[in-house]
Amino acid sequence: MRSIFSVLQRTAATSWQPQISTVRSSRAVFRLDSICAKCRRQQIRFTSNRQLADDPRWLSVVDHPARIVRTGRKHGPGLIILALIPIISFALGTWQVQRLDWKTKLIAKFEDRLVKPPLPLPPRIDPDAISEFDYRKVYATGHFRHDQEMLIGPRMREGHEGFMVVTPLERGPGASTVLVNRGWISRKMMNQKDRADGLPKGEVTVEGLLREPWKKNMFTPENKPEQGKFYFPDVYQMAELTGSQPVWIEETMVPDMVEAFNREDNGIPIGRAAEVNLRNNHSQYIFTWYGLSLATSIMMWMVVRKRPNEVTRRVVQNRNWS
Repeated sequence: MRSIFSVLQRTAATSWQPQISTVRSSRAVFRLDSICAKCRRQQIRFTSNRQLADDPRWLSVVDHPARIVRTGRKHGPGLIILALIPIISFALGTWQVQRLDWKTKLIAKFEDRLVKPPLPLPPRIDPDAISEFDYRKVYATGHFRHDQEMLIGPRMREGHEGFMVVTPLERGPGASTVLVNRGWISRKMMNQKDRADGLPKGEVTVEGLLREPWKKNMFTPENKPEQGKFYFPDVYQMAELTGSQPVWIEETMVPDMVEAFNREDNGIPIGRAAEVNLRNNHSQYIFTWYGLSLATSIMMWMVVRKRPNEVTRRVVQNRNWS
């Protein structure tokens, strides 16, 4: 009995020993957690008593604020071109001011020549001196060489197509032959047999304006004298073909609508009016160039001064913030 009781006692002690150890371990863990919680509370209490400024590594937002920057592309060559446009257009406008002054004085000089009485054309003319008598009224007497007539065109007048009639004027003995621009005829009268009234015979006196030789532009084709086609009045070429001096006279007439219709129907060349027909559009050019300079200057100012909007801006934080 005693031996059996001893065995049972040892068995019971052995079976309850793990449970006692488990209880003791749980109490130790609970006691350790309590100690850690207490340490954390003390640490939080200690930390709450400290200020952020006590840390020497801490940086203030006031000392290092955020920056608003443009996130789009920066100004490139486009801004340089935009800056050059107002400068160039202003220079061109200033140049047109000078051109306007030059053209105004030139027209005034020519109009002053028009009011003077016509001069008789000398027997021999110095071609280099014609520029000093440009738009000067002159008159000459002689015979037209209708067999050497040249038609320059096409030329438009009042919506109708036609040609300018250029005929050499053979003057008296000792005098040179000159070229006379007699005026405009319609296309239907280009054949001489259809305009007998426009081919005066005998001696005639022509009154007109002494003009400088014409200048050809790049859009006008070259003349074809071998085919009888002339697209612009090349005075020197025509003078060489007809054995004349390179002297160009534009026959004038008093503007009259009834007389112009009568001449057109009968094939008589319609002469030009005795007036200066130089174009003077420099005032429009001045307004255009200066206006472009002002507009592009405003555009450039708006581009440079434009602030980034809500889509193209962002806040860049300072990388030194802790």
